[in-house]
Amino acid sequence: MTADGTFVIVGAGLAGAKAAQTLREEGFYGRIVLIGAEPDRPYERPPLSKGVLTGDAVPDSVFVHDPGWYAEHDVDLRTGIRATGLDRAARRLRLSDGTDLTYDKLLLATGASPRPLDVPGARLDGVQQLRTRADSARIATALTGSPHVVIVGAGWIGLEVAAAARQRGATVTVVETAALPLQRVLGDDMAHVFADLHRGHGVTFRFGTGVAEIRGTGKVSTVVLTDGAELPADLVVAAVGVRPDTELAEAAGLTVDNGVVVDESLRTADPHIHAAGDVANAYHPLLGRHLRVEHWSNALHGGPVAARAMLGQQVSHDDLPYFFTDQYDLGMEYTGYAPPGGFDRVVIRGDLDRREFIAFWISDGRVLAGMNVNVWDVVPAIQALIRSGKPVDPHRLADPGVPWDEI
Repeated sequence: MTADGTFVIVGAGLAGAKAAQTLREEGFYGRIVLIGAEPDRPYERPPLSKGVLTGDAVPDSVFVHDPGWYAEHDVDLRTGIRATGLDRAARRLRLSDGTDLTYDKLLLATGASPRPLDVPGARLDGVQQLRTRADSARIATALTGSPHVVIVGAGWIGLEVAAAARQRGATVTVVETAALPLQRVLGDDMAHVFADLHRGHGVTFRFGTGVAEIRGTGKVSTVVLTDGAELPADLVVAAVGVRPDTELAEAAGLTVDNGVVVDESLRTADPHIHAAGDVANAYHPLLGRHLRVEHWSNALHGGPVAARAMLGQQVSHDDLPYFFTDQYDLGMEYTGYAPPGGFDRVVIRGDLDRREFIAFWISDGRVLAGMNVNVWDVVPAIQALIRSGKPVDPHRLADPGVPWDEI
């Protein structure tokens, strides 16, 4: 096992911070340099669209480690600095402050960036995206005074912002080109659950349309839709997805295809370079395919796997995809992977009307994924069904009276 040398981590998010922590826990006593483009020390992103926006979470609670942790563990944390060039032959990294770093092992944990709205007026004051602590703080400030809020995109971030905005008294309209929120991810049946949830809390949806133009004199005042409708707006939040930050990897000649392509141990084709978190398109041994996962759990577990692989350990990043959301009085956990069009049916176990149920995505009788809504402590059981790969009886699966080990 490698115990010394210089290990450089590009990306001071959750994956990068957990990789640095794991290196020290595994006995690595060499030099660790953790480079972050943002001015803050590493923090977790899920609260930014949940508790921080609603005011239920203290903004400083998002940090991965205490301020003194990095110095105490001899981690050279450099914030507000970007990696601008990578010379793989020389194992040299160029930084935005003009300095160079040589490395023995390099971890790319550069994450992803929000896709911008590409319409006239998108740069007006009051048009926001949500990715960073600074973004969340700006949106939270803008939610004071019962504003008119237009959210573009009915994915997870868009819906979480909508819930937070309504809880703070804003008038909220969500614009979505699809016919339902989360339609591509969850399918029609479960998409209706979230549409009804938000409508019940006063959110207006504009489905089947997009944004043509944003108007205002210096600051946003109106959103013009592609169907000609005009919406009043004091705040616009663009939540139209993210793209992996692969520029550094691409320029260095690493294989990039919807992220930096890595094996199940998060290794690239270059034996000295690994990738983890949102930027990694990793081979999943259970699913038998490459998969890029943008959720918190992937960064939490992927960073340590990459660290151990950097140390020469035989490891596999085989955790099932997992994410969660909190919207109003609905709490949800989703685990597994059911690609669009890749399942035959959805089986419901519990009470759909009361929003206390588990939904299972089934293909050829096998469970691909499960989503528990306001039902707790069941994720291990759902994951066991998925990992078993065995066909299940859908009637027994739907019956809450049947014990998990008898399904």
